[in-house]
Amino acid sequence: MNKKKIINDPVYGFISIRSELIFDLIQHPFFQRLRYIKQLGLSDLVYPGAQHTRFHHALGAMHLMGRTLETLRGKGIEISNEEFEAAQIAILLHDIGHGPLSHTLEETLLAGISHESLSYLFMKNLNKQFGGKLEIALQFFRNSYPRKFFNQLISSQLDIDRLDYLKRDSFYTGVLEGTIGIDRIIAMLNVHKNLLVVEEKGIFSIESFLNARRLMYWQVYLHKTAVSAERMMVNIIRRAQYLFLAGENLNTSEALKVFLKQNYSLSDFSEQSNLLESFGQLDDNDIWGAIKSWRDHPDEILSGLCNRLLIRELFQIDLKAEPIKKTEIERVRAGVHQTFGVLRKDANYLFSYGSVSNEGYVTNGQPINILTKAGRVLDIAQASDLPSIKAISKIVEKNYLCWPKNISV
Repeated sequence: MNKKKIINDPVYGFISIRSELIFDLIQHPFFQRLRYIKQLGLSDLVYPGAQHTRFHHALGAMHLMGRTLETLRGKGIEISNEEFEAAQIAILLHDIGHGPLSHTLEETLLAGISHESLSYLFMKNLNKQFGGKLEIALQFFRNSYPRKFFNQLISSQLDIDRLDYLKRDSFYTGVLEGTIGIDRIIAMLNVHKNLLVVEEKGIFSIESFLNARRLMYWQVYLHKTAVSAERMMVNIIRRAQYLFLAGENLNTSEALKVFLKQNYSLSDFSEQSNLLESFGQLDDNDIWGAIKSWRDHPDEILSGLCNRLLIRELFQIDLKAEPIKKTEIERVRAGVHQTFGVLRKDANYLFSYGSVSNEGYVTNGQPINILTKAGRVLDIAQASDLPSIKAISKIVEKNYLCWPKNISV
């Protein structure tokens, strides 16, 4: 069988699968499930074109990794064929641990477990299945490989993941402010003293990249309507978990039932191999199938939330820089209690409050380094003459309060 296929991608054109191992990983059920997990969760309720999936994104990131490594090779950086393949595998599988609706349910279905941790467990599992052929990719992923720039290409402030998702999310949402010059950025990448750097003449492209990312957060990822929809979805799952604990046997897929009936820790996944298998069967279809079933459930809180979300009757939301006052929260709680006739403790399922943050450029010890013509290495915040770059180095937090539209507050 010819496994060196070509895939037609709407963003980049033809994407080549360079090795049989990569083809076999793409064909694996763990990876194929990414076809059924939307990249942007519930953002299509705001931007109808946002129908792309984690599958699209992973293939695009693999393609960009190949282009980047070819660029580095062209600048005299020695990269073996084994390293080349391992880097493409690591970025291909970097999101394989995402659950249904991507980030939306991370805090609910698997509280306290990051998708990166699950991606690593999936990669270890696949490494066993494929006879240890993913060992170098695993070293790249956990940053234990001596050549550190490989890990930076996978996870940093200027990684391949971000390059693809900004380009792809901008394309599918139609938000042109998120457009970035990928060709220019890749052409300006280099390696200096084993670390990833950007040549000085690429500084304007990096400034544009950082600004585009900040704008995409406010216009897409943290759009107030998307936040409202996500909070409704979270409350639906929380209510379902509550009913399961109360002895109800809700109609769901067996895989979803596993994670509604009990909370698990990361160590549980390491100790119980069936948990990873169950999670590897979950996708968006499990959630929407359950919600369509629950819309007729006798529990009025659960059925009411499901019906509202299905017809896009979303919570009213107030998103602002100032903290939400306790008096505002209590006013909404009282309104829910009075309008819907629910117990005060159950009123929490019918409104939500909290905060979201936009981390435009937070280095976490891994800055975007600019290599000057004089051979100096400077953080982009130092190298740039734009005050906006220094400004977006600060985390911006906004607070939200959302509630049913038929309640006056």
